[in-house]
Amino acid sequence: MPVEKPKVVAREAREADLDVRADLERARYEAGLAKTRGGFVTKLARLFRGRPKVDADLKDRIEEVLFTADIGPTTAQRLLTNVTSVLDKSEIADADAVWQAIHATSLQILQVPAAQSEQMPVDKPYVLLMIGVNGVGKTTTLGKIAAAHVAIGRKVLLVAGDTFRAAAIEQLEVWAHRVGCEIHKGKEGADPSSVIFEGIARGHREAFDVVLCDTAGRLHTRKELMDELQKVRRACAKAIASALAPEQREAVQGPHDTFLVLDATIGQNALAQAQMFKDTMDFTGLVLTKLDGTAKGGVLLGVCDELAIPVRYIGIGEGVEDLRPFDPVRFCEALFAGKDLAG
Repeated sequence: MPVEKPKVVAREAREADLDVRADLERARYEAGLAKTRGGFVTKLARLFRGRPKVDADLKDRIEEVLFTADIGPTTAQRLLTNVTSVLDKSEIADADAVWQAIHATSLQILQVPAAQSEQMPVDKPYVLLMIGVNGVGKTTTLGKIAAAHVAIGRKVLLVAGDTFRAAAIEQLEVWAHRVGCEIHKGKEGADPSSVIFEGIARGHREAFDVVLCDTAGRLHTRKELMDELQKVRRACAKAIASALAPEQREAVQGPHDTFLVLDATIGQNALAQAQMFKDTMDFTGLVLTKLDGTAKGGVLLGVCDELAIPVRYIGIGEGVEDLRPFDPVRFCEALFAGKDLAG
C-alpha cells in the first residue's frame, strides 16, 4: 500500500484547519448578530411558515412587519415592492423565493461603492477622524482600530481630541497602553482643533504610520457643537497639508478618512443622527456598534440605503477582535441564517 507523501498530508491538514477556523468564525459572526436576526427577520419568517395563501391579508401583515422594523420607511418600501413582486407570481407563498428576494435586495443595499479605506498615503501618516454623539463608543472603537493597525506592524499615534472630559483622555490612555501605541494629548479644556493639529504634526515629525483622532461627543441637534467639527476638520487638513509641497496643499480638504460611529441599539434614531451629521460634516464611512445587544440591527440597511455611505466596521461583541471590518456578504448570510427561515 503506497504511503501518502508528507507534503500532501501537511497541505490537507492546513486546509482542514482553515475550514475549522472558517466555521468558528462564521459561528461567532452569527452569534454576534443573533439578536439582530431576531428582529424583523424572525417576524417575517413566522408569516411564511406553512406556505400560506397569497392574499391581501398576508401582504398587509408583511407591510406591517417591514414598516414597524428599524430599517426606515424608504428601505421598507423597497423590500416590500420586491417581496410583493415575488408573491404575485404564485397563489401560495414560496418562502425560499421570498427570502432570496429579500437577501438579494439587502445585499444590493449594503454593497455601497467605496474608495479603498485606510490605505497608507505616500506622505504618511494616514489620518482618521472619529465622530459621533456621546455614548456610542467612539473612544473604544478607536482603541480597537489602533489595535488592528499595531497588530500588522504599523506605528500608531492616538490623539485625545475630546478635551472636554478628563475621563475620555484617561480612557484613550488606557487603550494606548493596552495596544502598545503612543498617545498625544493636551490639557483638559484645551481647544480640540489645536490638540488634533499638533497631534498630526507630531505624526509627521516622528514618522508615525497612522494617526487616529478622537473627538468629543456631539449632540446632533446642537448646531454650534456640530459646527465645531468643521473647525476640527479644517485643522486636520491644515496639519496634513503643512507637510506637503506647496502645489499639493490645496487639494487637501480634511483627514484621509472620517468615520461616524452609530449605536445600533437606538434603531431609527441612529438613522436620524446620521442624516443630521451628514448635513454638517462630510464623512467617508460608518461604524455600527453594539449589534450583539439589539434586535434593531436592521437600521444598518436603512442607513446604507438612504445615505449611500459605506459601513467600515461593525461591533459584534466587547472583545478587541469583535470590532470587524464590514463584509456585506457575510453580514447578510448571518442576518438571514437559520433553518427557521426556510418556511
